[in-house]
Amino acid sequence: MTEYALYKADELLIIGTVEELAEFQKVKRETILFYATPTYQKRTTDKGLRVIRVD
Repeated sequence: MTEYALYKADELLIIGTVEELAEFQKVKRETILFYATPTYQKRTTDKGLRVIRVD
């Protein structure tokens, strides 16, 4: 199972699966996956949400 880390600015909010992060943020699974894309990172500042895959 792949785990992801959800950050807001430099603060770690949660580590878990895509489903766990989606439940934590109260958004759809697809939204969490979008947060991990380069497109989302270009559209937001460094103070926004970031999702990073944890190996």
